[in-house]
Amino acid sequence: MERLPVHVGFALCGSFCTHAKAVAALERVAARYEAVYPIVSERCADTDTRFGTAHDLMREVERICDRRVIRSVAQAEPIGPKKLLDVLVICPCTGNTLAKLAAGVTDSAVTMAAKAHLRNGRPMVIAPATNDGLAASAKNIGLLLDKKQVFFVPFGQDDPAAKPTSLVADFGLVCAAIDSALEGRQLQPLLLGSP
Repeated sequence: MERLPVHVGFALCGSFCTHAKAVAALERVAARYEAVYPIVSERCADTDTRFGTAHDLMREVERICDRRVIRSVAQAEPIGPKKLLDVLVICPCTGNTLAKLAAGVTDSAVTMAAKAHLRNGRPMVIAPATNDGLAASAKNIGLLLDKKQVFFVPFGQDDPAAKPTSLVADFGLVCAAIDSALEGRQLQPLLLGSP
């Protein structure tokens, strides 16, 4: 299948327990679109967890995209002036990053990529993964839902009994959400049952 002539930024944040699903989504994105630029938060680039090492994650992401990872504010800043991307995806997007995006804080590679990209009036797609999506992060999701050119991968409660405020996007819908965002519309339904 011929890939679509779209340049995608794919940014990973530190929701480490969802990285395996995010990498699977990245594989699908790389198979569908012409060029994929990997971006990671500094925390993601440098933190080893029980879910894997940072080195292994960076190596796998670079293999999939066939590009070096953008992992600093300085490396992410040219995304805007160069008009490098048609769409930026943040998958997973943590509660911390949701708060920064909602407040306009630019202190990481991912938030700089978002600021630099959005200045060009092009779409950004957020795939939330946060334990406080129905608590402290709810207001930030609401603020971002109201922003121009910001779209979400449909999400739902991942474990309502054990984690009643936790929300996770359905990473299997990342490509569909990108396609919708490129057409200027939010993929529906936005709210899902348990992903």
